[in-house]
This record gives sequence, C-alpha cells and structure tokens, in this order.
Amino acid sequence: MADSPAHAFGQKLGEFLEILAEYLLIPVATKHGLYLDRKEPRPARGNLKKATWTDKYGSKHDLDYVLEGGGSVTKLGDPLAFVEVAWRKGTRHSKNKVQEIQGAILPLVETNSHYAPFAGVILAGDFTAPSIQQLKNLNFKVLYFTTSMAAMAFRKVGLDITSSDTTPDNDYLAKISTYNALTQVERLQVIKQMIMLHQQEVDGFIQELENSLTRQITLVRVLPLHGVVYEITSVIEAIEFVENYSATSIDTPALKFEVEIRYGNGDKIQATLSQKDAVLAFLQTYQRITPP
Repeated sequence: MADSPAHAFGQKLGEFLEILAEYLLIPVATKHGLYLDRKEPRPARGNLKKATWTDKYGSKHDLDYVLEGGGSVTKLGDPLAFVEVAWRKGTRHSKNKVQEIQGAILPLVETNSHYAPFAGVILAGDFTAPSIQQLKNLNFKVLYFTTSMAAMAFRKVGLDITSSDTTPDNDYLAKISTYNALTQVERLQVIKQMIMLHQQEVDGFIQELENSLTRQITLVRVLPLHGVVYEITSVIEAIEFVENYSATSIDTPALKFEVEIRYGNGDKIQATLSQKDAVLAFLQTYQRITPP
C-alpha cells in the first residue's frame, strides 16, 4: 500500500535532516581524516546500501552515520562516533523513536567500548523533554532543532511545513510539490537558517564531537593483581580473615590485570583482563587509534 501524503511528506523532512547532518559531519570527517559511513553502497560491507554494523551478540544494526578512523570504501575502520538522525511530527511517537535509537546504538557502544565512541543524535520536529533527557541520561549528545524554528527557516523559501491531524491530503501533496521544487541553493539556505537559529546548540554539539575525536590519553594505569583467592562461606568469617590478614612477600603469579585509560576530556576506559597477552593486545589497540 502506498504511503499516505502525510507520511510521504514526513519522509521528505527526514531526508532533509540527513542532508543537514551531512552538512555538519562531512567537514568534521575531512578535518580529522576520518571516513564517514552512511547510507550508500560500500564494498567494505558487501555493497549493502545501509550503514550496517554488528554488535558482539551478532545482531545487525542499520545506522545513519559512523565516523571511522582508518576506514575507506574498501576497509572498515575503527568506529569513533555514531550519529543518528530523526525528524518526528507529533510527540506521541517520540519516546518510541528514542528507544529505537537506544536499541541500535547502545549495543554497538558496548561492543566497541575500548574506543569509547561518541554517541550523538540530531533530532528535529516534535520530541518531548523527557524523551530528550532520557537520551542525555544515557550519555548521548543531543542536537535538537525545534519545529517552530525549522518552520521559520522553511518559510524563507515559501514552504509551510506545519500541519495538524486535520490537514487534508491535498495540502500535504502541495507541500511535497513545493519541497521537490526547491533548488539546491534554497535547500542550503534553509540549512544555514536552521543552524543560525540554533547556533549555540550546533556549536556545542560539534565541539563535543571534536573533543571526543581529538582527545589525548593523559594517564594509563596498569594494576597487576597477585595473590591467593580465599573462599569463605560467611561474612563473619570473612571479617575475621581480613582483620587477621597480613601481607607477605610470597611471590605469586598475577591473577588478572586491571587497566584504566584516562583522557584529557574526562573520558575513562576500564578493563579487567586475565592474560598478559590480552593486556598487550588491548593497549596496542590504543596505539592505533590515538590521534596524532
């Protein structure tokens, strides 16, 4: 069944937000020598048209944008930033969309935790404050273009993007026709106007992204844990054991290694590994992804 005119117009606005996102992200990728994975065929992922990434559980996620270190058309790089975009009309679906974004990004952030990737969302339209706060609580960086400001920007080129539940299909068809007739110059004018109306928010989002991509390691802490494991069946006996315990100089093999990496922007990565070779492999990863 064909999409309703209202849904079709919503898709147009969603496509426009992707154009705006690329207007912001491409310069960042170029500046830092990163590959921007997006919805287009790419030999590195078997020419799938979507930017599909797999988490450690084997689940595949179709994403909007991934900034990769060392990536190319033919080679998957290190995922240093995930950015999703969404335009929604009406707040009743905003929570569902936020949960959908969480479900796609959080497993990949966990899978690639050794990169501590940036997780960002570019939203436009109608989203409730609790939905946006939910993303922020999960450490997403959020750039939100409000409906009123977006509508103001589109009016500059003669398009009224506002509507209601009673807007007739013919009005949506007229909006679609007007949108399709916009020139590249006019679309760029709308993008620049939306950015200008949200300049502080845009600058803050890009700065957060830049900080993540350019952060430098300031401290690497490695704690080899030696000793014998004592298994005690009650808390009382455990307290007695600790009170009577005396450290000795007995040479025992390392049971595990705790590694902590700190960055200048406050990011911190921690890992507990049981084998020396695993620790070396973990640290060598950071030789590869540390920016110059």
